[in-house]
Amino acid sequence: MIKRIFSPDSPYKKQARFLAMLWTLLIFIGCFTPSKDIPKVDVPLIDKWVHFVLFGGFTFLWLCTSPAITLRRLVTIFLIAFGLGAFIEVMQGILIFLGRSMELMDAVADSIGGLLGIGMFCFCAQLAKKV
Repeated sequence: MIKRIFSPDSPYKKQARFLAMLWTLLIFIGCFTPSKDIPKVDVPLIDKWVHFVLFGGFTFLWLCTSPAITLRRLVTIFLIAFGLGAFIEVMQGILIFLGRSMELMDAVADSIGGLLGIGMFCFCAQLAKKV
């Protein structure tokens, strides 16, 4: 079943794509910033919350770029988010000069964030359908 979110010629599609690319760049910048340049914050599990937000925003924004949303598209975007999160964690482990480390729980947080972004997108799509 296909849900139309934006018409194929919608001007918002280009804006959504720009925001999604910008958000993806933000993920790379944030995740590859040397650890000495990251301010210390005394909030429990702040690192995991940041991963939820980054990857939730990633999936939400990339889903907004597509005029037709199918289950296949949802799964594809999730797998891309999962792969990106895993890739970043592996690279953080390899690039030791960054002072970062590879953490399995960060990749799990990325995946959960990706699922939350998909859930938020579906929720917003249902709200838009009712309006």
